[in-house]
Amino acid sequence: MKNDRKLYKKKKQKKYVGAGLTLLRRSIHRYPNNPRTAKLESFPNPCPKRDYWIHFDCPEFTALCPITGQPDFALITIDYVPDKLCLESKALKFHLYSYRNIGAFHEEVVNCIVDDIVMACHPRRLKVIGKFNPRGGIGITVSAEYP
Repeated sequence: MKNDRKLYKKKKQKKYVGAGLTLLRRSIHRYPNNPRTAKLESFPNPCPKRDYWIHFDCPEFTALCPITGQPDFALITIDYVPDKLCLESKALKFHLYSYRNIGAFHEEVVNCIVDDIVMACHPRRLKVIGKFNPRGGIGITVSAEYP
């Protein structure tokens, strides 16, 4: 019975956790057109004393080839151990969407995503993998880690 009350109190407190988030609960959004202007938001880690992994699969990532302007498609996977903050997934979705019209090499894209996540939530550990679809018969996979 005591455990039930503890869970109920935790659930009730979560209502206020997202108070500072600006992208949730909006039905109309203006998609950012550049990763530098895209806002990555975070919220307090509910279990900051424990190391645990959070995994994101982003199978619809698109950027442009900086030479040809043709689209490059990729599966981006993000794994991180949060410290005091966790990434908000809708903000991450908008951030990744902002690469759609940007010309960048695959290596630059993956490393920029790492830098942006580190700036947003300062994780204990982070690994980003970009598995880019083959073009011209060659697929490219780029991975970058923090620290």
